[in-house]
Amino acid sequence: MTEYMKWLRQRVGHEHVMQCGASVILINEKGEMLLQKRRDNECWGYAGGSVDLGENTEVTARRELLEETGLVVGKLELYGVFSGENQHYIYPNGDEVSNVDIVYVCKEYSGELKCQASEVLELRFFALDSLPDNLSPPVADVILKYAGEFSKTY
Repeated sequence: MTEYMKWLRQRVGHEHVMQCGASVILINEKGEMLLQKRRDNECWGYAGGSVDLGENTEVTARRELLEETGLVVGKLELYGVFSGENQHYIYPNGDEVSNVDIVYVCKEYSGELKCQASEVLELRFFALDSLPDNLSPPVADVILKYAGEFSKTY
């Protein structure tokens, strides 16, 4: 959680807030998508997190991917900006958000996979036609949209 979100949560508790996030759909050379099993809800999703005040969204995406997976991002391509009812979520701790998620795609990266122990239980690459059933609710639609659009290209 960014310093801004910590500050905000200290003031509003679990109240419903707007949260801007930046995320990365990372694709390996086989066309597989990297997903992480989240510690908080034990569901699979891509790396990402809240944008801090004054932070560029590409910087956020790079920071979050490095923190959560140990990988360094190369080139990022904007995939899309996602908001609305499907981005509403109540975290297991009770924090309620409406996310605006700026999602990038990365196919150039370096480093070795390493789970961020505080947030990630497992990291695994999945074929786009063999994604896990338990996708994290606020990112499931984005993952399935990407998989449907791009699974035929690999």
